[in-house]
Amino acid sequence: MKSRAYSNDPTVARTLRYAVRDGVAYSIMNGAGEIYFSAYALLLKATTTQIAFLAAFPPLLGSFAQLFAAWLERRLGRRKAIIVAGVFGQVLVWLPMIWLPYVFPEHAVVILILCVVWYYASGNLASPAWTSLMGDLVPERKRGRYFGQRTRYMSLTAFIALVAAGGVLHFWELRDETRVGFLIVFSVAALARAYSLAQITRMIEPPYRSPPAARLFASGWWRRPPSSDFARFVWFFGLMNFAAVIAAPFFTVYMLRDLQFSYLEFTAAIATSVLAQFLTLALWGRLCDVFGNRRVLAVTGALIPVLPALWLVSTEFWYIVAIQVIAGVSWAGFSLGTSNFIYDLAPAERRAQYMAVHGVGANLGIFAGALLGGYLSAVLPDTLALAGATIEWPSNLCWVFLVSSLVRAAVALAFIPRLRELRAVRPISVGQLVFRVSGFHALAGLLFDLTGPRRRARRAKRAVAEQSARAGG
Repeated sequence: MKSRAYSNDPTVARTLRYAVRDGVAYSIMNGAGEIYFSAYALLLKATTTQIAFLAAFPPLLGSFAQLFAAWLERRLGRRKAIIVAGVFGQVLVWLPMIWLPYVFPEHAVVILILCVVWYYASGNLASPAWTSLMGDLVPERKRGRYFGQRTRYMSLTAFIALVAAGGVLHFWELRDETRVGFLIVFSVAALARAYSLAQITRMIEPPYRSPPAARLFASGWWRRPPSSDFARFVWFFGLMNFAAVIAAPFFTVYMLRDLQFSYLEFTAAIATSVLAQFLTLALWGRLCDVFGNRRVLAVTGALIPVLPALWLVSTEFWYIVAIQVIAGVSWAGFSLGTSNFIYDLAPAERRAQYMAVHGVGANLGIFAGALLGGYLSAVLPDTLALAGATIEWPSNLCWVFLVSSLVRAAVALAFIPRLRELRAVRPISVGQLVFRVSGFHALAGLLFDLTGPRRRARRAKRAVAEQSARAGG
């Protein structure tokens, strides 16, 4: 990434490059490791209820580390040390996870859940401080483009790591030694996070701006939900997480257990979504900067409720791949829009505290949604007689997907019209924005991003040459 385009200070520009490398290494860990947690649990003979617990408890318990991190940042007046501690914790947690099938096979699922709690707690310890630090380093009007580009690099790397990990698992699955495949890919994930840690240690830390003595909660935002932009956003994001995670943990179970996908087919389905994110993130970043985050959330918030219901139409592999394309495009815009929105909402001196509350709210939603999804997956039947007609699905998880769609739609309708854009942006209707997105050719956008800097460099050289010629004349 040409990070000098985002800062004229060479020291800051170098730090932004280190942040990109950190993100790329994190994506290798995510693509070769975190994405396969549920698949690993299935290998360890986890039940559907245990899969729900794996999705529910680690993010919730880990999220409370964000509150501790916000307090610690204010206490120490430093952010980088907290980030380093959290990332180092994630490096270490891979060691026990790698050896679970060999050392503790009888208690492997329980220990895996505890390890994933550790994993999320470490990540959440670093998250508020990292958000605060990057908020000081990236100029406000370039955040969408910088984070959009950084996330594109991360998505491409995650895609490559995901495909490579799936290939390794498929290779060892054919030899009936899938646990060896997991040992390899999880070892790569640990090494990638260690490289990420090395890049973070090279980043500079701007002077810390201590927040006012009053605590965040003293501002009273939580007492005035109808008039507080931050409270509305926390409720919206938390409830959308709740709605999404009713179904999210069970797509893996549905593909691997019920549809009998091989690891290669499973990886292809997941990787398609990641690739779609990569190809559209730059577009979403530009749209966020020019037209505002709220408009992007309005478009993606209309698409996300439809996604689980699409899984009810067909079980064909290529149909599911097509769904994953739509999911990748939708979640790319939604994730970028929500992450940018929190920067607009949070005062710079209290960014870590706001981020901590936002994170806890999101993870409470994840916790509740996963528990509800786990309960529904345990009690709902495959077949249901309704008004004289019999509805039969390939799995009872299809009912869970339907519930998730309905709840997502309710959250979107209730909250998106009430979100307010806080920056001065160019006006555009939702319909016009949809037209821009649907008319965008992903490959053309990718080529533009690759060749654009070269064109600008050539124009700059010509301008300098012409200026020199005029001066000489």
